[in-house]
Amino acid sequence: MTENELLLAISDMMDHKLKAELQPIKNDLQTVKNEVQAVKNDVHHMKLYQENIIMPRLNTIESCYTDTYGRYRNYSDKMEAAFEDMELLKRVVSEHSMKRQALG
Repeated sequence: MTENELLLAISDMMDHKLKAELQPIKNDLQTVKNEVQAVKNDVHHMKLYQENIIMPRLNTIESCYTDTYGRYRNYSDKMEAAFEDMELLKRVVSEHSMKRQALG
């Protein structure tokens, strides 16, 4: 056997051994690629759900709270006056009750 034939034989043996040892790594890499693709798909579905379901609902909730806040803000000064009127009404009713009891 010539030197070149020996080198070629050694090279073939190394190629076979290297392929055999690299195959599990290739398999693992393919598994990881498949999992990454699945995660990308899940993220895409989550983004669509967020865009089409969650965000419109959040916008509705925000609108409701904003409208309610606006109504309360517009009447906040009137509420103070209503509390004062109730206190005055309590005093007047109390006075009238005492006067009525005195009469009879």
